[in-house]
Amino acid sequence: MQSPPSAVPTGACSAATRRRTRRCESVGVKRHPDVVVCYLVRRRSMGEEVLVGRKLTGLGAGRAVAPGGKIQPGESPEDAVVREVAEETGIVVDPAALEARGVIDYTFPTKPEWSQRSFVFVCRSFVGDGEPSTELDPEWWPLGRVPFERMWDDARAWLPDVLAGGRVDAAFEFGEDLSSVVRSDHPGWSGRA
Repeated sequence: MQSPPSAVPTGACSAATRRRTRRCESVGVKRHPDVVVCYLVRRRSMGEEVLVGRKLTGLGAGRAVAPGGKIQPGESPEDAVVREVAEETGIVVDPAALEARGVIDYTFPTKPEWSQRSFVFVCRSFVGDGEPSTELDPEWWPLGRVPFERMWDDARAWLPDVLAGGRVDAAFEFGEDLSSVVRSDHPGWSGRA
């Protein structure tokens, strides 16, 4: 059984996210599945790099994404990150080094089964360089060259700040094309459609 919304760790999401969740539940809107995403960052002689790979199957196939996936029943977001990163890349994450960086609500009104709530993490302590799996073909990118043009439309609004040490608490609604953000409460979203 999935954990109830009140069981979400308060450190993992902001008061605004908790209010949005309660507001949806109060009017009978079904809560979206909970997922995690983890941006692994390492330091190299030429600077910092982030792991962003090509998604090979499922939602987002073909896009550049960080490792992540659905939170299993009884799992915490942190446990899900450790499991998903290992399954998708072979990298072993130090759970004590996970940095909770916020929560994003994604809605797809024309394809509601894609809607989800994503817990965002950054981690700088792990073992391994990443190996391809059936889910992800991992690649390390310099922080100044993150492939935003291959990522979901929302990433360029919030990911640079998260990679620089900031947080994100936002909602993004995707349009009929299932690729373009049409509405968001994030201050970095420019309103382009």
